[in-house]
Order: sequence, then C-alpha cells, then structure tokens
Amino acid sequence: MKHTLRNFVITVTAIVLSLFLVLGLRTQSQSPSLAGLAESATPLEVAMGNQKPTLVEFYADWCTSCRAMVGDMEALRQKYGETLNFVMLNVDNSKWLPELIQYRVDGIPHFVFFDRNAAAVAAAVGEQPRFILEGNLSALVAGQPLPYVAQMGSTSEIESPQFGATQDNPRSHGAQVQKT
Repeated sequence: MKHTLRNFVITVTAIVLSLFLVLGLRTQSQSPSLAGLAESATPLEVAMGNQKPTLVEFYADWCTSCRAMVGDMEALRQKYGETLNFVMLNVDNSKWLPELIQYRVDGIPHFVFFDRNAAAVAAAVGEQPRFILEGNLSALVAGQPLPYVAQMGSTSEIESPQFGATQDNPRSHGAQVQKT
C-alpha cells in the first residue's frame, strides 16, 4: 500500500512538472525575438515605394539594447503595422553598408523615421522608451512633426584627424536623437 501511494505521488509530480516544462517552453518560444521581428519586417525596397510612413531600425543580434526593446517594438508593430512600415536592417550584413553610411549609423539601435514620400525626417540612436517611439510613430502616421526629436543646427565636418576626429563604431550604444 505504501509503495502504491508513493508511486502515485511520484507519477503525479512527474506529470505536473512535465506540464510546467512544456508550458514554459511554449511561452518562451512565443516571446518576440529580433530574428522574428526581422523576418516579419517590410523589405526596405517595398517600404520606400508604398506611400506609407516608415520606421527603419538598424540593429544587430548581439546588441543588448536592441534585444531589450524587442517587446516594445513588437507591440508597436502590432498597433501600427497596418499604417506604417517596420524595416529591420542588420548592421552585420554588408548589404546595408550604403544605408549605414547614408544615415550615419554610429550606434545601435539606430532608428530613422521616413514620411509617406520616403523622405527621412528624423533619427534616434540608442534604447528609446516606448512612449517616445509611440509618440513619434503616432505623429508620423498623422503627417505631423515628430514630438520627440532634438533640434540640431548645421555642423561642419572635421577634415583633419589632429582635432580628435574618430570613427564611431556601429556597435557602440549611443543615446541621442537628431533631426535629419
């Protein structure tokens, strides 16, 4: 009798633990990921020609800030995906080198906001709070000026390295917002 009860308790415990393990793995696999966002993203060529506003994110799989923002980016994509293009460009793919240079990507995540005419209107670098991105996306969809961009005056390029000019690495994580 003791052995039967003990075997029953062990069996029930094993079943319950197995269920928790399966449910835990299923929940974990349903969590958004950078790879999942990139896979479901609008291709850049399509986004630049379909008359929708666009958010381009330059990212890398190894970027901790990019990974930290995945949940927010997925939620924003769910909310704005019908009216806005979400484009993901991996900085480790040399295919995107012209865009990296054109949009001066010197830190990631690096976001570029485009209006309906595919004109870049603003950029943001570094991990951004969801409410900041959402405010900018809402304004972008409405065709209004983005509320969360820092105004910058024109600047001059430093031509001589003797003045401390350095080449920024896209793997650095800045936290600045600039008007383009």
